[in-house]
Amino acid sequence: MGAILVVDDEEIILDMIKQALSRHGCTVETATTGKEGIEKYENGDFDMVITDICMPGTDGLDVLKHIRSSNRKTTPIVGISGTPWLLEGSDFDSILPKPFSLKVLYETVDKFASQTFKRAAVG
Repeated sequence: MGAILVVDDEEIILDMIKQALSRHGCTVETATTGKEGIEKYENGDFDMVITDICMPGTDGLDVLKHIRSSNRKTTPIVGISGTPWLLEGSDFDSILPKPFSLKVLYETVDKFASQTFKRAAVG
């Protein structure tokens, strides 16, 4: 499937997403802070990033800004938030409102995986 970086300060959510995506065939790396997520992104090769928005210190918007200003700025980024309406018009590729079902998570990942594969086949 692909390599996904998941960033969330709530370990229960992080573990749930990691287990679900691993069962779905993805390779999953996790980070418990935005700062750690940025460091892992810089040192890794990820096909997608899923990040919580509200985290202490470096938050999901900071992760988004960092990736969009990097040399891999087209990496799909999915934001997860309890207040998704506040993110309308943002630079996220998709927003998952909390709580979300595993079906919605899988559909979101599959949508971006198919787009990534199309880009790789064309390029």
